[in-house]
Amino acid sequence: MQDNIKGDLLETVKNNFIDKDDYLEVGNLSAGLILNQSKGTNVYRVLKMELATCKSFTFAVAFINQQGLASLKTVLHDLYKRGIKGHILTSTYLYFNEPAIFRDLLEVRNAEVRLFNERNDNDEVLPFHAKGYLFDHDKYTSAIIGSSNLTSSAIFGNYEWNLRLNSLSNAKITQELTFQIENEWNKAIPLTKEWYEAYKLEYKKIKKKNNLDHLNDYQIADQNIIEPNLMQKAALGEIANLRRKDINKALIISATGTGKTYLGAFDVKNFKPRRFLFVVHREQILEDALESFHKVIGGTKKEYGIFSGNDQSGIKAKYVFATSQTLSKDINLKQFAKDEFDYVMFDEAHHLGASQYLKIFNYFEPKFCLGMTATPERTDDFNIFKLFDYHIAYEIRLQDALENKMLAPFQYYGVEDYVYEDHVISDTSSLSDLVADERVDYIIEQTKYYGYSGDILHGLIFCSRNKEAEELAESLRQKGIQAKSLSGKDDVETRDEVVEELEKGKINYIVTVDIFNEGIDIPCINQIVLLRSTKSSIVFVQQLGRGLRKFPGKDYLTVIDFIGAYDNNYMIPMALSGDKSHNRDNLKDDLEVEPIYGVSVINFTHVAKERIYESINHSNLTVKRKLRNEYLNEKKKIGRIPMMADLQANSIDCQVIADKYKNYYKFLLEMGEEIPKLETYQEKVLTFLTVVLANGKRQHELLLLQELSKREKISKEDYSKILNKNNCYFDQKTSESIDCILSLSFFDGKALPNKESYGGRSLISNEDNFYQLDSVLKESLNNTFFKDLFVDALKTGILRSKRYNSNQSFTVGERYTRADACRLLNWKHIVSGQNIGGYRFDDNLKNCPIFVTYDKRKSHSINYPDHFISPSLMNIYSKTNRKLDSNEIVKFKDPDIDLHLFVKKSDDDGVSFIYLGECSSIENSFVQEYQKVINKKSLEEKTVPVVSFNLKLKIPVELNRYYMLTKLQY
Repeated sequence: MQDNIKGDLLETVKNNFIDKDDYLEVGNLSAGLILNQSKGTNVYRVLKMELATCKSFTFAVAFINQQGLASLKTVLHDLYKRGIKGHILTSTYLYFNEPAIFRDLLEVRNAEVRLFNERNDNDEVLPFHAKGYLFDHDKYTSAIIGSSNLTSSAIFGNYEWNLRLNSLSNAKITQELTFQIENEWNKAIPLTKEWYEAYKLEYKKIKKKNNLDHLNDYQIADQNIIEPNLMQKAALGEIANLRRKDINKALIISATGTGKTYLGAFDVKNFKPRRFLFVVHREQILEDALESFHKVIGGTKKEYGIFSGNDQSGIKAKYVFATSQTLSKDINLKQFAKDEFDYVMFDEAHHLGASQYLKIFNYFEPKFCLGMTATPERTDDFNIFKLFDYHIAYEIRLQDALENKMLAPFQYYGVEDYVYEDHVISDTSSLSDLVADERVDYIIEQTKYYGYSGDILHGLIFCSRNKEAEELAESLRQKGIQAKSLSGKDDVETRDEVVEELEKGKINYIVTVDIFNEGIDIPCINQIVLLRSTKSSIVFVQQLGRGLRKFPGKDYLTVIDFIGAYDNNYMIPMALSGDKSHNRDNLKDDLEVEPIYGVSVINFTHVAKERIYESINHSNLTVKRKLRNEYLNEKKKIGRIPMMADLQANSIDCQVIADKYKNYYKFLLEMGEEIPKLETYQEKVLTFLTVVLANGKRQHELLLLQELSKREKISKEDYSKILNKNNCYFDQKTSESIDCILSLSFFDGKALPNKESYGGRSLISNEDNFYQLDSVLKESLNNTFFKDLFVDALKTGILRSKRYNSNQSFTVGERYTRADACRLLNWKHIVSGQNIGGYRFDDNLKNCPIFVTYDKRKSHSINYPDHFISPSLMNIYSKTNRKLDSNEIVKFKDPDIDLHLFVKKSDDDGVSFIYLGECSSIENSFVQEYQKVINKKSLEEKTVPVVSFNLKLKIPVELNRYYMLTKLQY
């Protein structure tokens, strides 16, 4: 009976999904549930990568909103360039779909869009509530069916259930889906401009008649009710804690648009000052600040007053709002006693380095002083942190603010800039190239395609030169788009007039260089266009922040970044992720993963991403000047010489220090610090800790040395408990490996670095089931400075180890060198990379790491045609002169040998490889082949035997990474 059921089930699966014998060639015939997980996969990522790898697509979804479609626009653009087309079937059911979404759909040139039109006997359109996505991949078809419409909440955050199916094209499930969609498609109405204009009028009437409060994914809070949000409450609590400790001044670091003014007002309300002073550097901010404080604190308007060049009527007010230019004049400042105000607040406090600001700061003696800034980092020697005695009450950075919905979400598009006769726009491009008709047409085309949220375009364009801004604005006007340019030479009145025109919709764009980086508030901005290279992460975030304020009718901000052949393109992932590590691998990971903050999405077209990748590979991220800037910023912030762990937590990755300086002692010397001199042995020990252990790829040695730095000795039993507490895997082989590493016998061989490089003697002794430090090392730790650096290196490694899964040898998706693999696979000795090559078996430990350089066009090695068949299947080649019966090839078939696959994109990636996981060979995939090779000395060509075979990964490659590694050509 049970055998019959099993047979029926297998037949059903085969009939529905497979129906062929060659399914192993596809390697992707799996089914799974797709959820919107807080970390990891969500519906959006799966949709995006299915699109990126398909040959055609079909969406049948009832509801679409602008932000849902917007998140897929770059991949749809890439498909268009490759000539890949699709169909989108949607509806007007319940009038959920706003007219703007149909305006956007009309701009998607490679998707034919139709409106569901199935009717009942009364000729009424039936309710359409389908949610299905179909993708053709040549040999197989993917389908996603479930509860997710194409809306931002449905593909990012809602609790949704979607089943992802993969089947061969003639499977029953595929045929049924295709038939159903084709049936409805043939009855549907095409989306046209005429239909859109008619629907726009109909929608307006229906909305007015029914007073529809549309179910947008993003809601604007009631502006009349002012309550602190969660992050503001936390900040207020920290400020109160500082005051309880009798600290009389503090700094708030809060991203643009996160409500610094309201936060300040809440704290003033809590403080209940006798008199209060608010200082800012721009007069046009005063009125808004005064209104915000009045909303929060209340009282009569007579209690609030302005003190500026144009209005000094507020000199006697309880709450005085003053400009630094006016207040700093001696004749004005002396009208106030030093203790006139018991609470003084400085907005945009990073300007305190200016003499006017600083004069006011030094004059008054309040009971409490609060500075507020979005950008405390400065390029000059002024130290704002020192001014506030290094008391940072709270930090609200951009990424945190987005996650906590304090800002309007954004859709960032990194798109390739215009190419004319093989010349890409760059820093050296002439003005005529920048404003050429062809480029302006291209800019207009992209801005229309990527669109904006809402009914009216309110755009801000940043250029590289004032003359470019003027001519671009003129060119846009000639092409029917209302635009005006502004520069530093325009007075305040002119700027205010142009801003008002933008707000009222009289013009669509303000074109400028950098006068709107800060100090200007235009909440209605729904599109920002960046037509310049990114030369500063700070400026990038400032310009992005111009459009992040919430505004009724604006569900999100569109950011279109035209990426040319700029040397500084590597700064884009730095700015978007907040990554200041200066580690190439980290930046590449940021670029590949494309971070998501709440429902804010970062997307790059394929060409733009390649330009950034090229910049990361060829820019010197570790030049002394850049590292020194990061180092000094950290030093200013904490008011002392930073330790390596301080930098690891906030900026420079210790791997950068290890690669460039070998240890932190040498780094401090390069930074110009006057520090005690260390002995050669002590330096070498620090080098060992920094180069071998501080990367955190295995915690075991770090935890042991950390414990021994605190006490005389530790039993193996207690050490085992420490590992268990830290969720570290542990077995006899790992124990032996730890001894190998810390005794330095691992480095005994001919491979570099050798034992002498790290001090030449064991760091520990291991006797009678007890560990203790080597006597020479123990004696060295009596040197306080050396001990500080020793402990700091261990602390740094443990801090960095948080990125790895401590309960297993390798973490999928992380990067490892061949030397790392030797250590983490518990090999007895390090083996040179040349001797490992593409793979190497350890017969005693029964494991084998496999290293693949995917794009070998720049490789100096033999061009093996290794390639992915699917995210879970890879075809690889053996070393030369191997046949099917060679010992190595037999080992690849042995199920008792652990195979680990590491891949890097190209030789430009350096020595690190991405770990893709454990894998196994597919027995019937081994093929004897022959390859032509050229002798490097004689240049003689000969043919040699090689074996190709398929490896199946336990865990399929994450789709973003798969797409980046395979580097699809368009």
